[in-house]
Amino acid sequence: MRTKADKAREYAAMIEQAAAYVAEAKPICREPCDAYRLLAPLMANELQECFWIIPLNARNRVMSAPVMITRGLANSAPVHPREAFRPAIVAGASAIIIAHNHPSGDPTPSAEDIIVTKRLIEAGKVVGIAVMDHVIIGVMDSPGRSPFLSFRDSGLCAF
Repeated sequence: MRTKADKAREYAAMIEQAAAYVAEAKPICREPCDAYRLLAPLMANELQECFWIIPLNARNRVMSAPVMITRGLANSAPVHPREAFRPAIVAGASAIIIAHNHPSGDPTPSAEDIIVTKRLIEAGKVVGIAVMDHVIIGVMDSPGRSPFLSFRDSGLCAF
């Protein structure tokens, strides 16, 4: 059985790998599938909701490894604009993609997910950092079903 220390080491190694990938490849993140590919390995084994941002430059290039903003409960991860935009401001980001996981496996957004997204979009307008999308990651290997949901593609919010 893996200990908490083992899990922490594995997680730290994944973050280092993501940071190295971003530093070397400087990937462009325009589509929700791009965000999914970057974040899915980091969220694969999470039993709690985790809220992340991907900081982007003006050309939609990922500026740094994704940043976990908050870790919540099995079915919620409270997030405040202050926490969501702090790392983006420090990085000098022009835009962010926000994302979180649904440990239940169902990427369908809750009413609270929609409210939080709208609040973050408005906060982004105030600080001058566009929210490009909100991606919810659900089941990683469900046949015939997308493992993620994009708010932009679903028309759930005006970005």
